[in-house]
Formats: sequence, structure tokens, C-alpha cells
Amino acid sequence: MNFFDHQRAAKGSTAKLVFLFVIAVVALVAGINAAVAITMAYKQFDASEILGTVIVVTAATLLIITGRMFFKMLSLRQGGAAIAASLGGVPVDPTTTDPQLRRLVNIVEEMSLASGVPVPRLFVMPQEPGINAFAAGFTPADAAITVTGGALAQLNRDELQGVIGHEFSHILNGDMRLNIRLIALLAGILLIGMIGLRFLQFGGRGSDSKAGAPIVVLAIAMLVLGFIGVFFANLIKAAVSRQREWLADASAVQFTRQTTGLEGALKKIGGIPTGSRLRDSRSATEVSHMLFGEGVKRSFTSLYATHPPLIDRIKALNPSFDPREMAELRQRYSQQVPDGLAEDIAAGFAPAGTALGRRAPAPVPPSSRRTVSPEHVAARAGTFTPEDLKYGAALHGRLPAEIRQLASQPTTAPAAVIGLLLAPSGEAVRARQLDAVAARLGPALARDASALAEQMAKLAHELRLPFVELALPQ
Repeated sequence: MNFFDHQRAAKGSTAKLVFLFVIAVVALVAGINAAVAITMAYKQFDASEILGTVIVVTAATLLIITGRMFFKMLSLRQGGAAIAASLGGVPVDPTTTDPQLRRLVNIVEEMSLASGVPVPRLFVMPQEPGINAFAAGFTPADAAITVTGGALAQLNRDELQGVIGHEFSHILNGDMRLNIRLIALLAGILLIGMIGLRFLQFGGRGSDSKAGAPIVVLAIAMLVLGFIGVFFANLIKAAVSRQREWLADASAVQFTRQTTGLEGALKKIGGIPTGSRLRDSRSATEVSHMLFGEGVKRSFTSLYATHPPLIDRIKALNPSFDPREMAELRQRYSQQVPDGLAEDIAAGFAPAGTALGRRAPAPVPPSSRRTVSPEHVAARAGTFTPEDLKYGAALHGRLPAEIRQLASQPTTAPAAVIGLLLAPSGEAVRARQLDAVAARLGPALARDASALAEQMAKLAHELRLPFVELALPQ
């Protein structure tokens, strides 16, 4: 399957999901109406009164569900950055020199260069000691990747790369939009139960009268059926999420062509006391299907689990894995918490003090001309191979630090990109270009672009498109 096949498959999953939720909503409306109609018939209401009430209840229920879904979607359409911030995520400065954060930025930028997608915004949840991550957004252009403080501190580079590859799969396969729709659909159904609860708390007076009895029954029906609807909706959400998690694990292995990184991350989740759980259980429940690992503890049924069992995920990567090894890992990590940067240094990555957190980049092969078919372009769009990842890392390593800094700042990235496109200073067209920039984007940007043009002109041709890709999110 190529990128477009994955996108079509994601749309197909969305269609199935919507169909299942439509069935759930129809059953919910039918159940509420049945309870009200039976009560009204028992109280000897006229058939016309019963029919009128059923119509009103149906319209009101549908309006409540769709209205709540609409406003929830509206709040989530602000992009992945808004979702990350709402969960306590702190933005990561792309120019950071902190060793852990620098390593994260490098990994994400390398994968973006390899896949050709815009660099996602990065967030960290420093208050979370567990190992977890998630990708959020409506499109790749507004995507954000958030990792926990525990993941940054305890995963080595290969393990963190495996986790980020898993999250890139969600971006490339269209899972983020599906995840947001899941949140909105659940919010709509949950509101029915909450309204029923409020009716019972504040609207139960007069329940002994002929007119009051149907209202009480309506409230009870909304409460009971609303929460039953949430129960089954969560089952649907969990089933869909588990399938997407299998695909994301497989894609991460395909991207990196090694299983040890992802396997190591999953083993550490199973070995450390906090696992992948988030402290804020309420927020974790809402976004549980978006996380790399289970964010909340499931107490009564695996049907509610949004992720495949941890042991099954590890055995899919390493069939020879013995589950009894988990006890040894738990014992080891209870005595000594894993240190990802220390493991990197032992494995030969750059020392933490360099803030690069990677081996010396491989040389970029000289450019050569080749004919590429449209089918090849379609097959490669929105995906990448291990060779692409190595090439992306090499390109990223060759970009001078000052050039990367220009690309990462909103104040300099637009001027640098325009400066890269300007004609040489001796050509007459240069003045017309700057006049056009000044007229459309302002004189200040034109001056900044002109000032950066000579510096950008020295950038090697094979590094110019990677620079633009890094600058685009700004």
C-alpha cells in the first residue's frame, strides 16, 4: 500500500466508524422514545400527544448530540498544538541546546526530511514520568508530536526513534483526523447521559402528576441509555484504535528497518513502575486512543483497552521474547531507572555535551539525473524507507547550525526562504523581486530577505529543499 492507499483505508475506517456510531445514536434515540412512549401510554395520553412528544424528543436528542460534536470538533480544529497544550504540553524550542530535547528535535527533523512532510510542532509533558507520546492534528501541516518527560529521560536514541516513527505513521496514515472524530463522537453521546443526570437532580418535581411522570422517565432513559451508549462507543473506539496501533508499530519498523528500538521502548514501559500511564487520568481517558501506550489502567476488561497487550506487541517484534523476562526487567528498573543519554554514549552516539545525540552523519551521495515515473512518485509520497531516513539524517547533519537556526525561528524563516529565491545581486530582476516582496509582504521583510540573500546563496543545492522543508512550519 502506498500513501494514498493508506489515506483511502483511513477514510474507509472513518466511514465504518461513522456507520457504527449512527447505529448507536439510532438505538439511543429509539430507546429513549420507547421509554417515554410506554410511560405516556400507561398514563393514558392521546396518541397524538405521544407522537408529538416522540418527534420533539427525537429532534432534541439529535440536536444535543450533533451540537456537542460540532463544538467539540471546533475546539479541536485549532490543530495539534492546541491539543498538546490542553494536556499540559510545553513547546520545544527548535534551537534548544538541552541534550535530551536536541536529540528529540534532530530525530523529528530527520524523519520529516526523509518523508517530505512538514516538521511537526514538538511538545513535552515534563510532569509525566511514564513513557508515552502522541501525535495530534487535523492534517500533517498542523500536526504536533508530544512526548512525556519519562520518554525523553529513559529512552535511548534508537528507542525514541522507534516511538517517533510510530507517531509519524499516525500522521502519514490519516489516523489523527480519525482520532479527533472519535473524541467528538464520544462527547456527543456522553452529553445525553449528563443531561439525564441533571434532569433527575433538578427536574424531578411533580413526578407524581400525569405530566411529570414522562419527564422523569425521559431523564432516567437519557441517563441510563446515554451511559450505555458511551460504554459501547468506547468499545468501538478501542477496537478501531487497536487496529491502528498494530499498523503504526509495523510502519515504525518499516521506516527504521530495525525492531530493537521499538521493542526496547515497549520493554521499558513494561519494566518501569509508572509504565506508560499518565497522571491526569481524566485527560488520559479522553485521548487514550491517541497515545503510544495505555495511558490509564484498565481494571475490568481488555475489551476497553485502546492498545494491544504489551506482551503481544513485543512478541510481534521479537517472536522469541519470553514474557518471563518482564519480571527481571521490573526488578532491574526498580533498582536503577534507565538513563537514555547514558545508553547513547555507551553505544557510540555523540556525547551529551555536543547536544547532537547522533553518530556522525553519512556523506550525502552526489546528485545524479534519473527518470522517475508518476507511479513511483505516488508510491513514495508520504512515506519513507530506511535509506531515506539515513539520507535525511545526512542532509540534516550537513545543514550548518546557523542555517538551521534561521529555519526554526518565525522571525527569520520567511526572510531566509525568500532570500534563497532571490536572483543574484548583479541581475536587474533582483530589484523587481524585492519591490514585489515589499508590496505584498512589507518593506521590512524585503530588507531582511535582501540581507540574508548572500548567505543563503552559499547553501549547497542539495540542501536548499531540506532547508525550505524545515522552514515551512514557521
